[in-house]
Amino acid sequence: MPTSGDYSLYFHIPFCSRKCDYCHFYVLPDKESLKDDLLKALKLEWEKIRSHFDSLNLKSIYFGGGTPFLFGPSRIAEVLSWLPPAEEITLEMNPENDANLLKEYRSLGVNRLSIGLQTLTQTELITLGRTHTSNQSLQSVIAAHDSGFDNISVDLMYDLPDQTLNTWEKALNEVVKLPITHLSLYNLTIEPHTVFHKYRNQIEKRLPSTTENFYELAQQKLTQAGLHQYEISAFAKPGKHSLHNTGYWLGRPFWGLGPSAFSYWNGSRFRNVSNLSKYSTALKNNESPIDFTEKLDPDAAAREAFLLKLRLTQGSPLPAFPLPPMPDLLEIKENHVRLTQKGILFYDTVASEIV
Repeated sequence: MPTSGDYSLYFHIPFCSRKCDYCHFYVLPDKESLKDDLLKALKLEWEKIRSHFDSLNLKSIYFGGGTPFLFGPSRIAEVLSWLPPAEEITLEMNPENDANLLKEYRSLGVNRLSIGLQTLTQTELITLGRTHTSNQSLQSVIAAHDSGFDNISVDLMYDLPDQTLNTWEKALNEVVKLPITHLSLYNLTIEPHTVFHKYRNQIEKRLPSTTENFYELAQQKLTQAGLHQYEISAFAKPGKHSLHNTGYWLGRPFWGLGPSAFSYWNGSRFRNVSNLSKYSTALKNNESPIDFTEKLDPDAAAREAFLLKLRLTQGSPLPAFPLPPMPDLLEIKENHVRLTQKGILFYDTVASEIV
């Protein structure tokens, strides 16, 4: 067990007004009764595990989902009342969420917002099954800034059906004008148990053929706007990188609370059951809600830790195990390994060679 140092907490708040067609996360309908059930279960889980953290420093708290903004300020306030203070407290929201609640969330100590824009092209929003408009996207970021948030992250997706470099460039040009400090970049992946997976054959015919061009254009536009790349999918203004996500890549211990939440603790990975009723019942019976545990052997753990650090543009110290020769994809300087510009595009290839 860690006896000193930093740790992070993640809370999975699974409520959504509608599940997006590409989403594979565990989500539930936006119902007050279910929210009350979750709050009670979260309190039970926290009481069960809190002793693990007595001598540690809470670095970051992240409310993810789902759409945790829908949990409501009073419930978020109660959760925060159980916890020690943290340097960074992030709350995920969607552009259609009630902007009137932003100041209340800010007053609770939430100091970072992550807003799921996904795209600023209206036809692409419809394709993804999003319920907000491109104008709502722009207005939500401005409203967040006007409500006192000076650390705002947004998500953008590329490699979408019928997306073109022109629509992508327009989206990038618009997003960098907004008062954001961080941007997370994702390419569409078609996951099992989603609407997109059901219609996979039709959707794949509509995908762009030059994914690398979209990524490289984003790198260029975001860097020019002062959002510097610090990880394969993350860009930030100086001093505004995500403390929470950086912890994942550096191997900081974290504990996930809520149904389907993952944890990494004492060299083990584990996950809570992806069912609110089973999760709640287990905790009421003073049983563990965990339904999956994995502890890697030392060599596999070392390789995984190296690959996570390699996602960062600063790279990783040279590992103890031998690296395969990949001169176009990796560069080694002063006992430090980094992805080359081409290597960033082919990270999955590098990872498969090293694992």
